[in-house]
Amino acid sequence: MNVHHLELFYYVARHGGISEAVRNIPYGIQQPAVSGQVIQLEEYLGVTLFHRRPFELTPAGRELYQFIQPFFENLQPMADKLRGGVAQYIRFGGSEIVLRDHLPRVLLALRRRFPKLKVSLREGYHPQLVAWLEKRELDVALTLLDGKPPPGITAQPLLKLPMVLLVPKNSKLRSADELWQQDRINEPLVSVPANEPMCKSFQRGLARREVDWLPGIEVSTVDLVQTYVINGYGIGLAVAVPGMRYHPRIRLLPLTGFDPIDFGVLWQGKVTPILEACLEVIHEAARDLSR
Repeated sequence: MNVHHLELFYYVARHGGISEAVRNIPYGIQQPAVSGQVIQLEEYLGVTLFHRRPFELTPAGRELYQFIQPFFENLQPMADKLRGGVAQYIRFGGSEIVLRDHLPRVLLALRRRFPKLKVSLREGYHPQLVAWLEKRELDVALTLLDGKPPPGITAQPLLKLPMVLLVPKNSKLRSADELWQQDRINEPLVSVPANEPMCKSFQRGLARREVDWLPGIEVSTVDLVQTYVINGYGIGLAVAVPGMRYHPRIRLLPLTGFDPIDFGVLWQGKVTPILEACLEVIHEAARDLSR
């Protein structure tokens, strides 16, 4: 069997489909190439390894995956061992703001304890981060929390963050309550995707007030929310992060009476010494922010 074909099949089986595999293979390869080479593997073996829609491994596919999985999952640990052992390695996930503005301090403190620390960072929001933790592609995620985490994942709240609306500095609005008194809110709501904890909590708060106001523009980051508000595309939804610098052309309207959002840390599995140190530093940084 072609070992490269086996490697591609490993990623397809692990990530539940060809398109998802392409996003996670650690080198550049196009979807048609993956599909074509996996088909060659199936033709060589004379069996179908998985059903495409919906994705499901066949019995032959499950047997092959169980056979090759230990080899491919132990390649990196073997490489580390041959290099002399690189146990000081941790993978973080979080939003752009967390990775840019808050994680550097955490990493600096960790480096003092673990001088050989190797780190990888992955940008994403709550649903993506949870999925990556479940696939063991992350060790730690810093994110807004959304209820009880899935089995096997531990969540620890760090801060309670109030929600705010972002309006242009020259807006005539003086409070969010002025919006709830309108028969219909004509200004588009600019927010991160509706499946994010912040958006869910905001909609629950609106429901208590019997107000209908769904996102008119969904963007991928809070920075983009600010950008669209500045350019007159609507009113933005955000959380008030301690110490965060908002654009000078933005004004914040507190969402009085809305529940704050829990921001916390997620991880999966046992707490290793480096993870224990990481959690300690994260909690210390959160205490400083809350002050």
